[in-house]
Amino acid sequence: MGGFVIDRVVVWSLAVAVAGFLFGFDTAVISGADQPLQRLWETSDLFHGAFVMSSALWGTVIGALLGNIPSDRLGRRRTLVGVGLLYLASAAGCAGAPGPGFFAAMRLIGGLGVGISSIVVPAYISEVAPPKMRGRLVALYQFQIVVGILVAFLSNFVLSEYLMLDWRWMLGVEGLPAAAFLAMITRVPESPRWLLLRRGDEAASRRILADSDPERVDETVAEIRTAETDLPDRHLFRRAYRKPILLAFTVALFNQLSGINFIIYFAPRVFELAGLDTSASLLSTAGVGLVNLVTTVVGIYLIDRAGRRFLLLIGSVGYIVSLGAVSWAFGADAGGAPVVLFVFLFIASHAVGQGAVIWVWIAEIFPNSVRAKGQSLGSGTHWVAAASIALLMPYFLGRFQPEDIFAFFCAMMVLQLLFVLFLMPETRGRTLESLAEELSGSRPGR
Repeated sequence: MGGFVIDRVVVWSLAVAVAGFLFGFDTAVISGADQPLQRLWETSDLFHGAFVMSSALWGTVIGALLGNIPSDRLGRRRTLVGVGLLYLASAAGCAGAPGPGFFAAMRLIGGLGVGISSIVVPAYISEVAPPKMRGRLVALYQFQIVVGILVAFLSNFVLSEYLMLDWRWMLGVEGLPAAAFLAMITRVPESPRWLLLRRGDEAASRRILADSDPERVDETVAEIRTAETDLPDRHLFRRAYRKPILLAFTVALFNQLSGINFIIYFAPRVFELAGLDTSASLLSTAGVGLVNLVTTVVGIYLIDRAGRRFLLLIGSVGYIVSLGAVSWAFGADAGGAPVVLFVFLFIASHAVGQGAVIWVWIAEIFPNSVRAKGQSLGSGTHWVAAASIALLMPYFLGRFQPEDIFAFFCAMMVLQLLFVLFLMPETRGRTLESLAEELSGSRPGR
């Protein structure tokens, strides 16, 4: 019976995490259309960055900042159905876009799906998963993100180099996984914590908890109710929540100050600056996706064994080494091969560290009453930073040397290392309610 229960929770988590595949695919697929779109519509660097490349990310910012509203009011499951519809509309619209304005609007719609999913998916999985499995089940979201990134890079390469198809096909093919996600999400249950706290449906909540953590149903229900009594305030910006707010904001900001979305969005351009031709740049970009996938599996394996803090510590050191090496390679004009190698090391450091940790950890550190709002804060911070990078990087790449840009990211990761060493708490193996007690002053079981 225990194996069957665990299998059921894994199936739910995998189905919901397909939103991560769409997230990754939508984020990375634009890299293959970056330069063709700028040539086609003859846009300036600033216009190209502000409207064509970063429109999806500004949609993501809006989705991340407002996604807690449908998540709390309609439920996690219904909100995810809406996410699937947004992705489907975006794929069709981008494929048929007649000009940059319409294209930017369709990318913004896809970005709304990305932003909302980055709140709802980690919240949902953290609320259905038993504590001993929560880390790796929430990390399935990140795994699906990197699978989506890899598939997008490979799809761009195959469509361009072998099938001789243009950017419309690259972007339109996303409609297939979006339709599959919609079909899968109809077969998962609602979050038991949302049912209990928002609907008052204890019977339905108990049935789902019996499928996810049958040995602790009574204890979990009691802890949820006690935590709600101790921290009933559903307004996020209160004194009790200042510590998780600070932690979520800091981790999310450092995630983007590593330069990860700069690489994902502009990898072909970076590799061409290092001296590779267009075909080799696209193939090396696919290699980025493969390294990301393999090392994400390592991060998922370790997150419930070594802990969140340890992974972010290892990732921070890897960031510093790899970003410093990329900066040196550009400054010394070492050629394309060293740059590709060090970028691969950077991607591995991200996948094992921030990539594996961020969505799991932010979903754990807020109490039940404000979890979706806390996710919105962390995700919104992440996406504002990501959108700013996409907006400004074409401009900076035209006016600064690559070694200076990578040196800046390296310096930011030194600051992240200090944060991990002195401020970051460990959350491995803890119930959500016990973490609320430690970080926000709730007293489960009092």
